[in-house]
Amino acid sequence: MRMDRVSWVKVEEYLRSSPTKDTVLLAVGSLENHGKHMPLGTDTLIPDRILELIEERSEVMIAPTIPYGATDYLMGFPGTVNLGTEGLIQVLRAITDCLYRYGFRRFIILNGHGGNKKAIETVGVELHNRGAWLAEMDWWLQAGELHPEWKDGHGGGEETAGVLAVDPSLVDPQWLQEGQNLKNDATDAFPTQGFHSVCYQGASVILPREVHHYSDNGWIARLAPTQATEEWGREMLQTMADYYAAFIREFSRIPLPEPKHNAST
Repeated sequence: MRMDRVSWVKVEEYLRSSPTKDTVLLAVGSLENHGKHMPLGTDTLIPDRILELIEERSEVMIAPTIPYGATDYLMGFPGTVNLGTEGLIQVLRAITDCLYRYGFRRFIILNGHGGNKKAIETVGVELHNRGAWLAEMDWWLQAGELHPEWKDGHGGGEETAGVLAVDPSLVDPQWLQEGQNLKNDATDAFPTQGFHSVCYQGASVILPREVHHYSDNGWIARLAPTQATEEWGREMLQTMADYYAAFIREFSRIPLPEPKHNAST
């Protein structure tokens, strides 16, 4: 059930009599670079498609998706919009505060972007202190856990397959063959390995900086985009929707935590 497509009366009825009780599902994406072959909205498009599949299997209330996230390290590629961690915390806090006021106590965040994790977890702890649960669902990580062959990184085969399942026309084939083109922006003594990561004498070292300093196109992954297929994407997104539908049923049954007496309400 989509919150933005029903009246307040339907929301009230849901909270009173739905099998999923006081559970609400909210996707958080981002607008950021995913390589030359992928749309900026990848991290929103894929969760939105998973939501559509969940809706076929669950009566859970679905709030409108947040299409912006914390994308500090991907600034520099035109079109990327960054709320920052603090900005996203404020957005999530405002939304969950309103929903908490009406009686929602179980929040599921379907997350499409790794940079959002800190903000989601911060708000999750705050909600727990108020007697509520927040479950963070990082779909791309969970997909790799359920099927290790899907495990991947940013803009590679896994995410490309996901976008192909949403709409194949959104993937630009002229750039699929382009490699990662990682460069050693420090010195050759510190070869770039991945996001912020360099190698020194066999161990990884984190050097935080924006991605454009060491990547010409911005995709950094284990699996090349050329390995992606629409069939893979459809199977993967369906698998995740089935997993989340089952999770929602169990999540609605767990007892609520005891609120802290000094937690804001």
